[in-house]
Amino acid sequence: MNYDAIDIIGTRRKARMTGPTLRFVTCADTNGGHRMGYWQWGAADAPHVVLCVHGLTRQGRDFDVLARALLERAKGQIRIVCPDVVGRGQSDWLPDPQGYQLPAYAADMLTLLAQLHAEHAIVTLDYVGTSMGGLVGVAIAGSPKLPLPAPIRRLVLNDVGPSISQAAVERIGAYVGKGGRHDSLEAATDAMWALSSSFGPHTREQWLELSRNMLVPAAQRSEDGSAKVESAQAGGPFVLHYDPAIGEPIRAITPEAAAQGEAMMWALYDAITARTLVLRGAQSDLLTHETAQAMTQRGPCARLVEFEGVGHAPTLIASAQHGVVVDFLLD
Repeated sequence: MNYDAIDIIGTRRKARMTGPTLRFVTCADTNGGHRMGYWQWGAADAPHVVLCVHGLTRQGRDFDVLARALLERAKGQIRIVCPDVVGRGQSDWLPDPQGYQLPAYAADMLTLLAQLHAEHAIVTLDYVGTSMGGLVGVAIAGSPKLPLPAPIRRLVLNDVGPSISQAAVERIGAYVGKGGRHDSLEAATDAMWALSSSFGPHTREQWLELSRNMLVPAAQRSEDGSAKVESAQAGGPFVLHYDPAIGEPIRAITPEAAAQGEAMMWALYDAITARTLVLRGAQSDLLTHETAQAMTQRGPCARLVEFEGVGHAPTLIASAQHGVVVDFLLD
């Protein structure tokens, strides 16, 4: 038996399990282009790719626990890619806030997938999207003529659907971009919990871990957001990782535009052919139970799983939450 070979394989597998690699892709826009960061887990040459896209004010490291669980089940033979949507995390900020909208986000995902496919062919493509990331997934999966490297096989929509509660939109619009400065990680963590307690029960350690990548030392960030560090490793004060302007298009939505957008999203949803799983926090104010039920009866006729004691949105940290996703994608 070749023990040296076993040791090398074990070392590679351990490296894949410990953490992601930060990479970048250049995406087009009307102002000369921007750079989008993404976190890649697992085997870089794996033909099975799971693309995980976060919510409005979040970033790609939200999926750390899910990524590790997928890697364990797949024995490392999977590629998990978690982008920081433009304006968030390690990605550039846009000079024009009107670029922070769904069509542009979907176009960036297509550019990312094209780069991943050019590096190592994608044979199986799955998608996990939380809130805003789920809407991006609906736009992509419901548009069959898009130049995807492979059709989306399985789609997970985490606490979002074609119809979105107006009260939830107003609630979110009221706080986006108004995070301020915080003297310590602990103070910032407490402030974020006050806004995000609907995420459901978390231990102090779990919430601290979620919060680290939501913060940037204020001294490390220029006015355009370009000079960032990977997470809150240095001392305070801290500011949130995202461009405050990402909320401007949301606050500008009129009731008429919202109605048109909802009709378009239902049309996209009805065109989805991927096997679909809808997750819902049972106390969610964004995805109503009625909308979730409608999603089980039309379009891809999704399977619905609801989590008691959770609002918007499940973080997929609890084993009961990420286990459902792992089973859906890998069984």
